[in-house]
Amino acid sequence: MLIPTSILSRDPRYWWMNTELFYPGRFLGEDKNHNTYVFLSFGSGHCQCIGQDVARFELKVILATLIPHFTFIHGGSDVNTGGHGQGLRVIPKYIGVKIKFDSEI
Repeated sequence: MLIPTSILSRDPRYWWMNTELFYPGRFLGEDKNHNTYVFLSFGSGHCQCIGQDVARFELKVILATLIPHFTFIHGGSDVNTGGHGQGLRVIPKYIGVKIKFDSEI
């Protein structure tokens, strides 16, 4: 599920000032008591996952344990031709990476 944070953060129902203007002082005036559920641009607020830091740490530990057992090899010039895929994110279109398993885990 995706939350359209850029749209939610600019909804004029929640902000008294023009939402398209960059004005950091808005958080000091009348808008300082805004609804905290509508400003999620940086992943903050009450909707942020409380286990986010633990999950990131676990991922780093798992990767640090697994990476010494693999070798990453360039896939060749025919697959790494550049370009970008279109969608919700901008990602490389072709990534050619081969993974060699060095040892048993």
